[in-house]
Order: sequence, then structure tokens, then C-alpha cells
Amino acid sequence: MRNRAVFLDRDGVINASPTQKRYITSWEEFRFLPGALAALQALKTSRRKVIVVSNQAGVGRGILQASQLREITRRMLQATRAAGGRIDAVYYCTHSPEEGCPCRKPRAGLLRKAARRLSINLERSFVVGDNVTDIQMGAAAGCRTVLVLTGITERKDAKQMAVSPDKTVRDLQQAVGWILRQR
Repeated sequence: MRNRAVFLDRDGVINASPTQKRYITSWEEFRFLPGALAALQALKTSRRKVIVVSNQAGVGRGILQASQLREITRRMLQATRAAGGRIDAVYYCTHSPEEGCPCRKPRAGLLRKAARRLSINLERSFVVGDNVTDIQMGAAAGCRTVLVLTGITERKDAKQMAVSPDKTVRDLQQAVGWILRQR
């Protein structure tokens, strides 16, 4: 039997989106959203893989070094484990939008790559994001989608999306609660 997964966007879902700058470039700028660590802890008890999928074009644009992104990721994983949570894998698209990369959201390349490597059944998996591109990516891969309102999308905007999410919720904690109740 293939694995099920919960794919999570990073900025705006797990951590607060950058405000003044477009990219988080250091651990000191990284702030877990309220309830995010508790949500990651709740996911640990499920039999689903927990995978972060995120566009990080700051690397491709030269704003963020790959080593800085690795350090932020290392510390995010460490803090998640220390809080009793789990993230099984992290996949980033570091290309700029102009490069046309097939792994850049809204394309589903990151999900398909994770599915191949971790034997994941995408049709039995979920994507949680704060942006229309997350929802489009999940729908393109056949996943169920959950929009959280802790990032860039507001409830009024969610109703006008070209691809509607399966569920719209306040935050990651509410999304995980809903996901864990699904069959």
C-alpha cells in the first residue's frame, strides 16, 4: 500500500510570511505561526508522511544563498522535533519564475518528485497552503486541498479562486484537525 501524505507550504502556513521583505533570509526572521508546532505534533500521531513543499525563488534571484536556506530548514526541523512534531521531508523549488521550472508552483513537480521518492499515493493525500498556487498545485496532482487564512489569501479572495480548495480554514491547526477526521 502506498503512503498517504500531508504536503505543507512553508511561508504563511508553518511560519509567518515575511512582511517588509519578500524572503526570509535568516533563522532570526523565521517565526512559527501560533498553533503550527502543535499541528505538526498532531500530524506525528497520524500515519501520513509530513512534507514541506515551497517555492523559494530568493535563491534563484540571488537574494538568499542556498546555505542560508539549508540553515533555516535545519533549524525549523530541529525546533519541530523539539516540540514533539515531525517533518519527513522538505522539497523546495529555488528557481525564479522566469526559469519556467516544472517544480515551481502552481505546477505539481514537487509533489510528483516526493511521490516517486517516498511512494506516496497523491490521490489519498492533502495539500495545505495559503495561496492560490498551492491549491492549483494540489488539484493538478489529484490531492485534496486546504486553504489556510494565515498567509496572503483572505476569505473573500478564496471565494474567487479559479480552483476552489476542498476546505478553507483559519490556520494549520484547524486544517490538521479537519484532515485527521477524513477517511
